[in-house]
Formats: sequence, structure tokens, C-alpha cells
Amino acid sequence: MNNRRWIAAIAVVGVAAAAIFGVWWFVFRDDAPPAVTLERATESLDDATTGTTAGRSAGSTGSSSANSLDGTWTVDPSIGSFSDFSSSFAGFRVQEELVGVGAKTAVGRTPRVTGTLTLQGASIPQATFDVDMTTLTTDDARRDGAIRNQAIETGRFPKATFTLTKPIQLSSIPAEGEKITVDATGNLELHGVTKPVTIPLEAQRKGNVIAVVGQLEIPFADFGINKPSAAAVLSVDDKGVMEVQLFFTKRA
Repeated sequence: MNNRRWIAAIAVVGVAAAAIFGVWWFVFRDDAPPAVTLERATESLDDATTGTTAGRSAGSTGSSSANSLDGTWTVDPSIGSFSDFSSSFAGFRVQEELVGVGAKTAVGRTPRVTGTLTLQGASIPQATFDVDMTTLTTDDARRDGAIRNQAIETGRFPKATFTLTKPIQLSSIPAEGEKITVDATGNLELHGVTKPVTIPLEAQRKGNVIAVVGQLEIPFADFGINKPSAAAVLSVDDKGVMEVQLFFTKRA
């Protein structure tokens, strides 16, 4: 009889543990997409460009001369897929706390990024990028509405722009597969406000494709952004992280 009670007790504990794990998995776990990294970008570049013109260039084993790298490089929207974030994109990450859910990382991204950079030997003298903020999407339509009408107010401020104001000096001409870490200093226009910023970037060239990733903490008050409010939102951090993952090919 005692053995039966022990078996029943163990079964009850097992069911309870499974139920608790199920609640955590489906409700409380933070299932936001991971932050950008150069390793993830170059891995997705290998997968995403297979069989394409860019992919054949990225997978080539031949060396490139300094002169072949000089020129204008453009954000290439044909590389990868936004559905699995193997493409170029820009976006944000913000910590929030929701009623009945708890702490979550809200992530909004868009593939609608255009821009160019100029490479001259071991220098990048010019670069400018535009982001179509009206196409930012998250995993929740209600949050998307708040982005349009509150917070970033993309309905009023449909574009964000970064313009390099100080040439980036590299230690050497980028070699195939070499990881490069640089700071990009320029003006960021966001929410109708322009501020000087310095964005830490990592880059790597694979054949004729250059992958670039970066993150920058954005205090909302610096750009006049008000935290969104809603009945389901308990709190939102007063800062977020801007993130970019960009793939460049040289303009013919």
C-alpha cells in the first residue's frame, strides 16, 4: 500500500513538473531572435547565397587585389531571406514586461535598408544608409501599432538615416576572411532628431561580399522617444539597442 502511495506521489510530482515546464516554455520563455553577431551573419551568408551570383562570388577562392576592392559597395537586398534573418536588415531590441507574461525582449526588424560605402585602399571615406521605419515588424501586431503611433512614431517619421562624418581608417586592406573591428562615427537621424553617434562595427569579406554587423544603445530621451503605454504593458526600458546586419556587393 505504501509503495502504491509513493508511486502515486511520484506520478503527481512528475505531472506537476511537466506542467510547470510547459507553462514556462509556451509563456514565460524569451523566444526573441538572437542578437546580431558576425559569426551568425557569415554562416547565414554561406547558406543564403548558395547557387546565386553573389553566392558564387562569396564562395570563390581567388584573391582580390587592392584595386578590385576600391569603389562603391551597395547594400544587396538579393542576399539571404528576411524570413530567417539571413538577409540584410536593421532593427531594435527593447526589454519590456507584460501582464501575465513577464519579462520579454521585444525585437523589431526590417529588410528595407538601402545605402552605400566607399572603399579606397585601407580607408572608408564615405558611407550613408537609410532605413524604411514604416516596415518595422515584431512578433505582435499590437506592438507594431504602438511603434507606428507611439514610441518611434513611424507614421510621422518614416525614415532613419546614418551618415558617416569621419573617415574609417583600417589597419590594412581587408583580406579574404579577415575579421575587422572598427568604429563608425557619424550623424544618426531618428524620430526627427539628429545626433552624433559612434557605432561599433564588425566586418568580414567573403569573396565579393562584405558582411557588416553592429549594435548601439539608444537612450530614448536623446531622440525624443516616449515609451509606449498599453494595458498589457507593465514596463518598458528607457533605452533600446539598435542593431544592423548588412551585406554589401560592389557596384559594377
